[in-house]
Amino acid sequence: MNYEFEEILETIKMTEIEHFDIRTVTLGISLRDCADRNLEVTKQNIYEKILRYGANHVKYAKQIESQYGISIANKRVSITPISIPFDRFKADELVEIALILDKAAAEIGIDYIAGYSALVQKGMTIGEQELIKSIPYALANTKRVCSSVNVGSTKTGINMDAVNQMSEVIKKTAELTKDNDSIGCAKLVVFCNAVEDNPFVAGAFHGVTEPEVVLNVGISGPGVVLEAIKSAGKIDLQNLAEVIKKTIYKITRAGELIGRGVAKKHGIPFGIVDISLAPTPAEGDSIGDILVAMGVEDVGAPGTTAALAMLNDSVKKAGLMASTSVGGMSGAFIPVSEDQGMINAVMKGNLSLEKLEAMTAVCSVGLDMIAVPGDTPASVIAGIIADESAIGMINDKTTAVRIIPAVGKKVGDFVDYGGLLGKAPIMYVRELNPINFVGRGGRIPAPLRSLTN
Repeated sequence: MNYEFEEILETIKMTEIEHFDIRTVTLGISLRDCADRNLEVTKQNIYEKILRYGANHVKYAKQIESQYGISIANKRVSITPISIPFDRFKADELVEIALILDKAAAEIGIDYIAGYSALVQKGMTIGEQELIKSIPYALANTKRVCSSVNVGSTKTGINMDAVNQMSEVIKKTAELTKDNDSIGCAKLVVFCNAVEDNPFVAGAFHGVTEPEVVLNVGISGPGVVLEAIKSAGKIDLQNLAEVIKKTIYKITRAGELIGRGVAKKHGIPFGIVDISLAPTPAEGDSIGDILVAMGVEDVGAPGTTAALAMLNDSVKKAGLMASTSVGGMSGAFIPVSEDQGMINAVMKGNLSLEKLEAMTAVCSVGLDMIAVPGDTPASVIAGIIADESAIGMINDKTTAVRIIPAVGKKVGDFVDYGGLLGKAPIMYVRELNPINFVGRGGRIPAPLRSLTN
């Protein structure tokens, strides 16, 4: 890639004034060769491999930060979904693997390690059942380990047995971590159509079609887009889309530059740049504020979904023009707790769970960092997961649910994790119960659009 001097100067301006940073450089590591019949040998293999590839990850990222003057907010690792290589182990043994992952992550200085995961969209092996059973205990006893489970896809339909199990897992995780606002649930994602090269946590994992080791980068930049929209003034929507695209183009170029730089330091392949706009709780770094700047009165007002669709489409178009290595989920994230504009809209009563679900049909992921009353029944959570999975399945896109039934909390309360995870208001959930539907179990068949051969 060739970069003009003017591009570098513009990027420096974005960094200093408009909250631009690289959200994460994520080192993907395959653990498929670490399995052994002996658990202690397996744990040692895992620990040694993560240290072998990851020991200098933070150091290299910091060197690239200094070289280009662009902050890299997070340095992370993703691993092979552990239910695949470690399918033979029982739940308590898998928790021991989670503990060794946490130890390795602490040793190399990263904030999160993701891939305590299973792919069960069509069915479950015995080992995958054990993995799902172990998740609450793994998350309650580790600080850096993140978990995800894929329960549906456009090709296979939705595994409702897995959806029901995951709703119970979420409730158990909330209970085991209730002393810290049920934070374990903030490290747990339920997916439909999960992607193999996602660099963002908590849903990252190193897919089975990925190389031995790879470097993926996730960008940020809502503040940059917000300033560009404000500066554009009163122009029509086509011209506004062009403003967004030109801005995202520059961000993507900078993101790939950083990612390739870190990969080169490692001496490993560069994978993808995920062009998702990822907000933070910082003022001016909000997707919600972008939507307001585009012209809607507040997030949740009529027109919000259309504005978000336009933003997401502009992000994708610009990213594809800027790079031949676009991957991950790539679009606009709308997590509630990590976005001050979204938080404000919920507190004002302008943004409901139902409107948020409608918005997820046109954004990158789904219902993300949603805090709900602690007494929300598991069957209601299962219904929410099923609804979100249906949006992903029918529209052939990635959707996800990261929901926090915060024990002891009710509407009007908050969960507050500080840092990137932010502060989430407890959202109202309708008391209508879908138990007679979700309780049927089985599998929702794949849609007609799955027949693409």
